[in-house]
Amino acid sequence: MATAKAKKTAQTNAFAVIATGGKQYKVSVGDIVKIEKLSGEHKVGGKVVFSDVLLVDDAGKTTVGAPFIKGSKVEAEVKEIGRDAKVVVVHYKQKSKYFKKYGHRQPYFKVEIKAIA
Repeated sequence: MATAKAKKTAQTNAFAVIATGGKQYKVSVGDIVKIEKLSGEHKVGGKVVFSDVLLVDDAGKTTVGAPFIKGSKVEAEVKEIGRDAKVVVVHYKQKSKYFKKYGHRQPYFKVEIKAIA
């Protein structure tokens, strides 16, 4: 019985490092990650596959890619599509009547990691 419990905890300790949106994320099965907007047609509840896997660690057995691991992928499900709070950028120069104000809301996806293969 103790060995079954040890195997279960070993599986939950598995993680991968993926690259998407110019950033790297350390993910495990069940994690919910907020990532940059993905190109293409995606809907809430849809499936996303990340093929740019940089590292996989499964119970101490680590595989490192150069730069990516061939044949490895991370499957996820889109949970939310939204935009962050507005960031206001102001350019101002005193005594010269120069004032510019811009706003930006960054789009994002929240994805839940389903499988690491």
